[in-house]
Amino acid sequence: MSPRSRWSDLERPPLNAAALRTALVREGGPYTGLTVTESTGSTNADLLAAARAGTAPAGTVLVAEEQTSGRGRLGRGWSAPPRSGLFFSVLLAPGPAVPAARWGWLPLLAGVAAATALSRTAGVDTALKWPNDLLVTVDGEERKFGGILAERTAGRDGDPAVVLGIGLNVSLRAEELPVPHAGSLRLAGAPVLDRDPLLRAVLRSLADWYTRWADSGGDPAASGLDAAYAAGCATLGRQVRAELPGGAELHGEAAAIDGDGRIVVVTGDGTRHPLAAADIVHLRAT
Repeated sequence: MSPRSRWSDLERPPLNAAALRTALVREGGPYTGLTVTESTGSTNADLLAAARAGTAPAGTVLVAEEQTSGRGRLGRGWSAPPRSGLFFSVLLAPGPAVPAARWGWLPLLAGVAAATALSRTAGVDTALKWPNDLLVTVDGEERKFGGILAERTAGRDGDPAVVLGIGLNVSLRAEELPVPHAGSLRLAGAPVLDRDPLLRAVLRSLADWYTRWADSGGDPAASGLDAAYAAGCATLGRQVRAELPGGAELHGEAAAIDGDGRIVVVTGDGTRHPLAAADIVHLRAT
């Protein structure tokens, strides 16, 4: 059997694209099509290109068994062995009923959807790190096992749209981690590592939260999104270091998520700093 065969690692069988389409793509539903590709550089890049070319309608889902040039925030790489995780992107077009100012909630919405689905389906506790990381506990330590990347574009009709990409480490072993402090569902002791039900659960949860949010005009309070995010966010109430664009830093307590999805860091003098873009480092209690 070729080492590149889709069945070369029996612990990591390929996704069943036909079954996924049957379960998720329905007339009138949020998903209009689902494709599983064997390998690609980045599902986000591919779906952005398809959206710009007018060949992908809103609701298109693109899944890759392997990403060779996956991207996270700030251009960071995201790589993993074939079929060891879930790597997918969804094209969404909230439409004029959702003000553009509220689109910043989409990465947080994706985090809530993924965390709640995986906690229930994989059987392991997950948490959120603002703005777009998913955490599990491995050997008593918080580790990132997933990330979210949202990129705005224009849809097939020229209307504003967003490509929402999610990457999740499922079956990675310790020696396969891209960095030593990363994690995976396997390393967190998850009893369920079958990617088909995990992907179905995440996409169904994403559809439910997205529909609720869009139907409320993107209002995070009316949709319940702000409360759900706060309940699952491991950043809130913690001492953090906020690394800001340009190299500046803030130290303080992550006190709240405001109505625009920004994290509010309160520094030692009591000043509140709402941050829309920052790398947040959780500091250990001393």
